[in-house]
Amino acid sequence: MAEAAVRCLRDGRLDGEHAPALAVASTLQCGPLAAGAMLHLAAAVASNAAAGKAQARGLVIVAFDRSPEVYLDFMRRRGLDPNALNRCVRILDCYSDPIGWKQKIRSQQQQESGADLCSANKENVTIFRNVMDLDKLMCSTIDLGRGEGKIYFSIAVDSISSMLRRASVSSISSFLSNLRSHDQISSIFWLIHSDLHEPKFSRAFECLSTMVASLEPAVVDSFYEEEIPGNIPFLEENYSKAKFYLRLKRRNGRVKHLHEELHVEGNDVRFVSAPSVSTEVSQSLLPKVQFNLELSEKERSDKANVVLPFEHQGKGEPIHIYDGRRSLPEAQQDSNVTASALLDEVKFPKSAAPKGEIHYFRDSDDEQPDSDEDPDDDLDI
Repeated sequence: MAEAAVRCLRDGRLDGEHAPALAVASTLQCGPLAAGAMLHLAAAVASNAAAGKAQARGLVIVAFDRSPEVYLDFMRRRGLDPNALNRCVRILDCYSDPIGWKQKIRSQQQQESGADLCSANKENVTIFRNVMDLDKLMCSTIDLGRGEGKIYFSIAVDSISSMLRRASVSSISSFLSNLRSHDQISSIFWLIHSDLHEPKFSRAFECLSTMVASLEPAVVDSFYEEEIPGNIPFLEENYSKAKFYLRLKRRNGRVKHLHEELHVEGNDVRFVSAPSVSTEVSQSLLPKVQFNLELSEKERSDKANVVLPFEHQGKGEPIHIYDGRRSLPEAQQDSNVTASALLDEVKFPKSAAPKGEIHYFRDSDDEQPDSDEDPDDDLDI
């Protein structure tokens, strides 16, 4: 199901909309596995861009937690050749010297311009030395991805948690919002360690995204819903496997929930379909109560014989309910009334003074009742 997120990042934005955004939320315990998930997503987006299958023609990685070589080596193992890497991948290195201390140490004997915040390390790696200046960070990110003409590109931020150490939530939210609204950015995704911050901070960044992925330990104690400290099998399995949940918001507003398992074995990152969980509930798991949930035969019989209020009881005689006409079966049962007698009564009324009358006979019981019929005639009111 991670491929569903990759497809959304690949398809990119529509005219008049912001770029789709994926927020990967993880705990510090699942940090290495979350890093593997980010490597997988970055490699997939770069591969689609290099093959011309995506709206974006390049990927800019803002690296805070890992060296640029980690991303480049992983992408080479995924089959990206050096030419494709140099053409489609740009890395803004905020990991090597985030606040410029190393540069100051090396240049103690030289007078250096204060505006020199970036320097080129390799062809596709640029070192950024002032991560507290988010405006300059955004400009540098856009400059790396911008090409000749209007070329779309994607952005990956590998750690919002590292940015929160030196910047406020509001400034980082503005940074991400401005990137999403830029007309050349096709998609953006980032990683945050949610357990290092207050829940409201994590929710603030989730609100900026159109997709939310969360990683949880693969094995937890069923009673305490947490890992058992010191349990070696639990630790070994959770170091190589995690549950990957994805909430994907479609364009019609509906939210789709997906679930997979993330496996990390050495340098290999794989997503495996999670085993289906039966929704049937065992009878032994039903709560034990002090009353019956079903009726016995005697209780059903007694319920059927209950006299309802206002219902015609008959009093030993057949129940006749006026329905606006005298039906043929009733006329046949009455020995004193025949069909010819009914016609004679209509043609030659017994009243002394003749008068005009209208007699109406309903054709069927499907017709609506006449105005003189009582809709509550079947009740003793």
